[in-house]
Amino acid sequence: HVQLVESGGGSVQTGGSLRLSCAASGYTDSRYCMGWFRQAPGSEREGVAWMRMGGGSTWIDASVAGRFTISQDNAKTTLYLQMNSLKPEDTGMYYCAAKVGSCPGKTKDYNNWGQGTQVTVS
Repeated sequence: HVQLVESGGGSVQTGGSLRLSCAASGYTDSRYCMGWFRQAPGSEREGVAWMRMGGGSTWIDASVAGRFTISQDNAKTTLYLQMNSLKPEDTGMYYCAAKVGSCPGKTKDYNNWGQGTQVTVS
């Protein structure tokens, strides 16, 4: 079981940038797929970016392609989400999550979740 702690959220104006971090309690090797998900009030949780830890393969949802980048640190204990050219529709609670197995897979299959960090774009 991996414990995840997100940070880096905040309030920014349209066009601004934020960098989210997700610290994992332990080393996440290539068995793990990690992702960033977001949920706006009244909406379902949706995935925006995923990464195969160790291997480096990444997937970006079309809604954020060209604006968001997912990466990991060399120690493979921290996942990042660089968010540029933010729009009001990017507002929501952002979560990181991890699972062993296929990547990106289905949201419901992720069994390790952080507490979330709020992003507000106005």
